[in-house]
Amino acid sequence: MNSASPDTSSDSIFGPLLDLRDITRYCTSSDISTILNHLQGIIRADQQQLTQWQDHYQQLVHSIDQLPREALKPAHDELNRIEMERFLLTYSVPALHQSCTEYRDELAKRTLLLVAAGMEADGYPLPDIPFALLSMGSDGRQEQTLITDQDYMIVYGDGGGESADAYFKEFSERLADLMELAGFKRCTGGIMPCNQQWRGSLSQWHRRLLSIVRYEAEDLGKNMMDLIVLSDARYVAGDRSLAEDLATTIRDMEHDYFQVLWGMAKAATEMRLALGFLKRIWTESSGDHKGEFNLKLLAWAPLVMNVRIISINQGIAATNTVERINALEQQGSFSGGMANDLRNAYQILTKHRILLQIKVIKGIQTDSHHLNPYQLPADERELIRHAMIAIEDLQKTIHSNFQIQ
Repeated sequence: MNSASPDTSSDSIFGPLLDLRDITRYCTSSDISTILNHLQGIIRADQQQLTQWQDHYQQLVHSIDQLPREALKPAHDELNRIEMERFLLTYSVPALHQSCTEYRDELAKRTLLLVAAGMEADGYPLPDIPFALLSMGSDGRQEQTLITDQDYMIVYGDGGGESADAYFKEFSERLADLMELAGFKRCTGGIMPCNQQWRGSLSQWHRRLLSIVRYEAEDLGKNMMDLIVLSDARYVAGDRSLAEDLATTIRDMEHDYFQVLWGMAKAATEMRLALGFLKRIWTESSGDHKGEFNLKLLAWAPLVMNVRIISINQGIAATNTVERINALEQQGSFSGGMANDLRNAYQILTKHRILLQIKVIKGIQTDSHHLNPYQLPADERELIRHAMIAIEDLQKTIHSNFQIQ
């Protein structure tokens, strides 16, 4: 393998491996021997490089729980670099998701411990109640990529009273500062526990959720979006049972209050796709992004959103998009063909999202969302088009199942 020859483990995504007979029929026996020796050399070099990266990766990950605060960002940057280079060699979306989720969880756990220790040293001992950190968004779905921000929430046990509220207010503010220092950008939408809306005791969270699902909270649109974000809540650190109690409560409420789920389904099925006349890929006709389309908003996000909705409706606990698709196939909500089309759609769209991020990281461009499909090979462009057709079919299914007019 090399950077120009990505992983071909899934023929439906990257096309079949080249039949060697297509080469050998034009070669002499000596030519074939030369070609095979060359291929073996490339494979050995790639295997050696992958082994070196993995060894370095493991050393860094295992060192995180001992790192001082000033060493967190250099470690984070180096781990991001390894994953970027590894992705350019393999194009493996699942491998990048798994690694980014793993080391960012470890970094989050380390920041949590450092903040608690700093609070203790400053005369603020940890209250005698359990607490937990949960992630949301791409991190909650275990779909982290190379560019990330803070999408976290804190829940703590009941019984601590106002002193616990005051402690975790200070704790959350210090946590956001330290995570930013460690390379986690602040969330532009404010989805961080330093924002009062994203921290609270278990009973406070319960009341907050009830006010949303009963349409009692002000700013219904914002609260609906918050509930969608909460759908992907996942335990990261602290007391696991407390975190899982909250995550289960969130999904149960969404499932039980059908009018809320119906509203989410309506929003999901109305999400626009970059499909135009005769289901051709639509691109902007003027402006800074002429000839491009927003890959995140007009393809990837509708896929994630619609899979999320049907998963909640079917009572599936998984947060990861591909795991949700697999579970829906296993229970019969998706046919084998539909599930395969959606898995392929996720892989191809996410691959190009990551490649856009790499261009930003390398300074090639400043935008990580807009893609020009006509700069891609025709077969790759066709895969993206078929991905959006599969998402459109999913939207139609949900539209029908929820009887949305």
